[in-house]
Amino acid sequence: MSGTATPLRRNPFATRWVRPGAMPYLFAPGMDAAVVVRQFQASGWHGAIVGAHGSGKSTLLATVVPVIEQMGIKVRQISLHDGERRLPTGAFDELPRGAVRNAADDLRQNGCPAAVLVIDGYEQLNWWARRQLQARCRRRGWGLLITVHDEARTGNVPIVFRTATDLATVQCLVDHMLPSSDGVIHTDDVAAAFRAHSGNVRETFFSLYDLFEQRRI
Repeated sequence: MSGTATPLRRNPFATRWVRPGAMPYLFAPGMDAAVVVRQFQASGWHGAIVGAHGSGKSTLLATVVPVIEQMGIKVRQISLHDGERRLPTGAFDELPRGAVRNAADDLRQNGCPAAVLVIDGYEQLNWWARRQLQARCRRRGWGLLITVHDEARTGNVPIVFRTATDLATVQCLVDHMLPSSDGVIHTDDVAAAFRAHSGNVRETFFSLYDLFEQRRI
């Protein structure tokens, strides 16, 4: 038997394409990452991003954090998952202290924090851990940026942005931000998956990944 085998199509919904940071957060007109950072700054560098599961909170963080770092601010990111009620050991080890205090002081004089601690999944922490974390950040002059699903779990951290999803945005991501499915996935498929998962974009993409695998040759 001779000839060259036809290569399998790549799945445009694979993790490498849809993970946070692989594609930018799509903002509404008039809004962008710089605006979010300015709102964060206006709140005293303590702020919360609130949104339902799969609404793009982690993707938003991946878009916003580089803007903060471009200001010369050290950022430490921690992602918490179900059942993680405390911060991991060494959570603060990468934040400025000791030898870099002069640089941190310069930032403070310019109205910036010594560093920003980013907690994705903040609501996983128990109430005591949340209270201690906020106190430690304020005591050391660190900013705190958190994500939560439930607005009631923000405590006294001001909300700086709310993430939301709609079918038009998801279809735009599929059409313009992801590799082409070469006609394997259709507009109706995207709409059906979006509805089936109640607007959860992450689960929508997981579903479309499975559908693509079922259909491709």
